[in-house]
Amino acid sequence: MNPTLLVLVSLLILPLFATGARTEALAGEWTPIKNVKDPHVVEIGQFAVDENNKNQKVDLKFERVISGESQVVSGINYRLTLTAKDGAVENKYEAVVWEKPWEKFKKLTSFKVVNC
Repeated sequence: MNPTLLVLVSLLILPLFATGARTEALAGEWTPIKNVKDPHVVEIGQFAVDENNKNQKVDLKFERVISGESQVVSGINYRLTLTAKDGAVENKYEAVVWEKPWEKFKKLTSFKVVNC
């Protein structure tokens, strides 16, 4: 093979390996949660509602997780859109929970109503 052609092809292919060809998430990036019915994701959603109930002295009833993203930090952040009932009224909420599973640590860092 012609050495010049080999160098040219190498220069064209090399950037693919260095940039846009990656498919795995980097630390700090939000990545969609593919299965929001996963028992652990549901557990995180229930935890978020329970913690909000304690903090705000309310009595919301967790219904389900609608969508979510996760972010690798010093542990994992979960940003979930979920539904919960306040009496007969169902509302949509966004909750962020920080988890360090190896320490059995979870903390609700944000919980707010999502405007429909």
